Amino acid sequence: MSSEMKPFRFQQFDIKQSSEVFRVGTDGVLLGALAQCEGASRALEIGTGTGLISLMLAQRNPELQILALDINPQAVALAQENFLASPFSSRLRVQERDFKMFSSENQWDWMVSNPPYFDENTSQKDVLARQKIELEFSDLIHKSSEFLTEQGVLSLIIPAESGAEMVRLAAECHFHLIRKINIQGIKGGKVKRFILEFSKTLKPLNETTFTIEEKVRQYSSEYLELTKAFHCFDKK
Repeated sequence: MSSEMKPFRFQQFDIKQSSEVFRVGTDGVLLGALAQCEGASRALEIGTGTGLISLMLAQRNPELQILALDINPQAVALAQENFLASPFSSRLRVQERDFKMFSSENQWDWMVSNPPYFDENTSQKDVLARQKIELEFSDLIHKSSEFLTEQGVLSLIIPAESGAEMVRLAAECHFHLIRKINIQGIKGGKVKRFILEFSKTLKPLNETTFTIEEKVRQYSSEYLELTKAFHCFDKK
C-alpha cells in the first residue's frame, strides 16, 4: 500500500507524491526546464512518474499536446491526478504502458525521458544490475527511433558515466547528437549528469555547461533564472 507524501508546490501546479513513485528531483526539474520543446506540437514522455516533466513542458509550450507513459500503475494514477488538477489538463494524457512493448501508428516530433538508473552512491552496483540498465538504455533508444519524426528531437538526462554508451547506442539507430549540456552539481565540481538531445537529422553540436549550485546550499544565478517560472522561491 502506498503512502502519500507532502505535495511539491510549483507556481502553476502542485505535484502530489507517493512512496511507490519516483519523487520530484533535480534531474526532472532540469530536463523539464532545459529541453528544447519550442516549436514542437506532439510530445511523448517515457516513464513519467509523477508527471512533473510533462507538466513543465506543457507550461513552457502552450501548443504542445503530450502523451505520458509509465509501466507503474501507481505512477499512472498519480500523474493522472496531477494532470487533472493542473491548468494544462486538456493537453495532457497518461497511459499505463511498457515502452518496450509500445505500438502506435502515430509519430512524435519530440520525445523525452528521465530514465531510471542506479545512483553511484547506492549499493546496487553488481554486474547484473549494470547490464539490466544498459539493456534498458538500448531499448529506449531503439524504440524511440520508431516513433520520432525525421526532424524530431529525443531529450534525455543521464549519469555522466553513461554518456559515451548512450551516444554509441544512438548512433546505431542513426541518431545524431545535436545538443549536450554538462551538468555540474557545484561550481568547479565534477560533471555528474548530461542532458543529451538526439535527432535523425544532422545538425551542428551545441555543447554547454550548467551549474546548479554556486556553493553548498546556494543555488547558482543560472539555476534561479532557469527555474524562476516554476519554483516558488521567495513567493508567498
